[in-house]
Amino acid sequence: MHGLVALMEIQASRTHARVDAQGRPVLLLEQDRSRWDHLLIRRGLAALARAEALGGALGPYALQAALAACHARASAAADTDWAQIAAIYDALSEVAPSPVVELNRAVAVGMAFGPEAGLELVNALLKESSLAKYHLLPSVRGDLLFKLGRLDEARAEFERAAAMTRNAREREFLLGRARDAGATRS
Repeated sequence: MHGLVALMEIQASRTHARVDAQGRPVLLLEQDRSRWDHLLIRRGLAALARAEALGGALGPYALQAALAACHARASAAADTDWAQIAAIYDALSEVAPSPVVELNRAVAVGMAFGPEAGLELVNALLKESSLAKYHLLPSVRGDLLFKLGRLDEARAEFERAAAMTRNAREREFLLGRARDAGATRS
């Protein structure tokens, strides 16, 4: 119960920073953290501490709250403890295994240990049928390829992701990432 409350409060704390004035999505690492609701963060962290004190630290909600807490505790995106996030995803994949958890773990591994390490995990998910139409798989893959300087491949992945999403704002964002990959190459 406390883990779920912690997760909800910490996630809700970022509501006002998730989109810009035009309604376009803002990536977590690019969000203005001054727009995060620090009262909700404090309440969420307190609920997480209660969950941990009561022995619920390894429940799926508490683990997800712990992931959100890592972001909330970082005063700037660069201060995020990605190795800790990757370790929490390892634990989450044990108690609540799913291809989406594995994709998120790949992002964390890529941030903590480099894009090649993350790409290896993402590539292992390419044959996962439940992710075949999930736009975030090619989006994540595109981001990792972009970081590796494999710009043509990154552009193609962003375009594939854009074609899969039904959300017009996300499509616009992903096509922008595809254009950036093409422009960077020139």
